[in-house]
Amino acid sequence: MISNQVLQNTIDGMKSIARVELCVMDVDGKEVAFTTDMSSSSRAAMDFAASPADSQEVQGYQFFKIFDEQQLEYVLVAGGAGEDVYMIGKMAAFQIQNLLVAYKERFDKDNFIKNLLLDNLLLVDIYSRSKKLHIQTDVPRVVMIVESGNGRDNNALELARTHLGANSKDFITAVDENNVIVVKELSDGDAYKEVDKAARSLEACLQKEGIESVRIAYGTVVQEIKEVSRSYKEAKMALDVGKIFFDEREIIAYSELGIGRLIYQLPIPLCRMFIREIFGGKSPDEFDEETLTTIYKFFENSLNVSETSRQLFIHRNTLVYRLDKLQKSTGLDLRIFEDAITFKIALMVVKYMKYMESTDF
Repeated sequence: MISNQVLQNTIDGMKSIARVELCVMDVDGKEVAFTTDMSSSSRAAMDFAASPADSQEVQGYQFFKIFDEQQLEYVLVAGGAGEDVYMIGKMAAFQIQNLLVAYKERFDKDNFIKNLLLDNLLLVDIYSRSKKLHIQTDVPRVVMIVESGNGRDNNALELARTHLGANSKDFITAVDENNVIVVKELSDGDAYKEVDKAARSLEACLQKEGIESVRIAYGTVVQEIKEVSRSYKEAKMALDVGKIFFDEREIIAYSELGIGRLIYQLPIPLCRMFIREIFGGKSPDEFDEETLTTIYKFFENSLNVSETSRQLFIHRNTLVYRLDKLQKSTGLDLRIFEDAITFKIALMVVKYMKYMESTDF
């Protein structure tokens, strides 16, 4: 349904151009938007609404009916001096009528996109409704999920719509209380470069407007409208996996998740069994901060002892001593590639387990 604010802006604009007073009333004679108080015409508006006429002059005012699919929605009252009042009123009624159609189509499209994302449509319905709503079915699209620090901010939804509004082929909606969803249509060029650019531009826009802790995740590019739900599911996974393993990134793509994607799909009991097999009753995140810093820096430098000791500002022998000490307590020598891979995966599994436990309400 069209908002009263939109109606108010419309008739304010008409008045500033034509110098004619306008008032929009509902079928019960209640003022919805007005440039001057016309409540005295309430009874006349109700009588007019009950009459078969589409327009009528009563007590110097021009009355017009505005329909929404043959259902009377509003009565427009136009008043003022001059011979053009009828023409201006007719134009204003026509403008509001078109706004009703446009907003209804937008509402229908929004519902269609929500059901499409959630896999609530049969294949035949997807294509029939796409045709009815004039939505192309065979163009490249990608789904982006936008999350802010305070959950879904209504302002973030409107800001995203304003920012991406230049491209009427994009859809901006929400399917829950936490995130804003963008279904973006792409050109035939380098799709992923275009997606990343759009994501960074949207992030900058939201941050500029004071939306804090913005994270954007996106799925893979799909070529058919029926595959949009898959891109949405990928974007959801990217958002979660990004929080676990790439918390320093504000923008994350499904295609960049690597082994994190695999770990995320493991059942928690299997993860616990893996940790017990490798470390017995001990968890790798129970090491002191010095040991953990050494481990992460060693991985960061591709198991290079000399470079790691240099960056940690310690003697090479000190680093070797720490690695030997770790080997004795875990049975894993991080200088051996296979042991290093096992330890790296174990650290990621523990991170995943902790995240799942913290979000398990």
